[in-house]
Amino acid sequence: MARTVSTVDAEGSLTVAAVARRLGVAPATLRTWDRRYGIGPSEHDSGTHRRYSASDVTRLSAMVRLIVAGVTPKDAATKALELNLKGAQNKVEKFIQQSEDQSDLVSLLFKSTLKFDQGKIEEIIRKSFTEIGVEQTWVEVISPLLVLVGDEWVRTGTGIEIEHFLSEVLRKVLSENLGTISRPKNSRPVLLACVENEMHSLALLALAAVLAEARVECIFLGARTPQSALNQVIIKSAPPAIFLWAQLSENADHKYVKSIPAIRPAPRVLLGGPGWKSSKVAANNKMVITEGLRDAREQILQALAV
Repeated sequence: MARTVSTVDAEGSLTVAAVARRLGVAPATLRTWDRRYGIGPSEHDSGTHRRYSASDVTRLSAMVRLIVAGVTPKDAATKALELNLKGAQNKVEKFIQQSEDQSDLVSLLFKSTLKFDQGKIEEIIRKSFTEIGVEQTWVEVISPLLVLVGDEWVRTGTGIEIEHFLSEVLRKVLSENLGTISRPKNSRPVLLACVENEMHSLALLALAAVLAEARVECIFLGARTPQSALNQVIIKSAPPAIFLWAQLSENADHKYVKSIPAIRPAPRVLLGGPGWKSSKVAANNKMVITEGLRDAREQILQALAV
């Protein structure tokens, strides 16, 4: 039976120590979450300590449940802050239960991956695509699965074949969501490519599948796109947005971006992947480094004005 989310009496409020006891975490942890993620006490009278309201504790309870379900603290805080708590206790429980179910799904997929059970993996992921969509499946199911597989490799020093196997299965399933789009939202396709020496293209393929789900047509060039090939596609297709992926920092070369040909109308150039984090290319060229799959999709839709 699912545990109910802890609350406070509507008339009362609690100190950090009281909330910590109620949730089973250290007071220092609550202070860290408040400072780092902005999820903390909302009540404050001049000259007194801040106190947690009923809504504050409900959100924190949800956050704790999500963390237990396998969600990262940052994502758990974001989800908890987005919850609509007005007369919606059942909705909160349903939301948390869904996250717990997806954590179980990740565990099942991980076990299936270790057994090289391709049929089971494909079945589970296709079902998830149907039920919650490609984007949510990538963020809440596939990404945690990839982290588990990567951690297993780091922990044991073996199992690189498992990572390769899973990547190819995911490519197959994600590619099924590409193809001809009925009544696309954009008149000219968006261009997606990995920078010249970047071999990791799975996340880029996921973005292509998410955009296809949103009826956005794309040209997908994939891994290790030569500068000359990228430039020719830009000149011939005049994309409204260009998304360039760099997984590794050594591949995030600003020269690749600066060599993009000037066309009219000028496309919006977006950068994605952890490789760009340490790069100054965006600041120097007024380009946007996207924060994950959802932000990339939103930025592209903004560029298309749809």
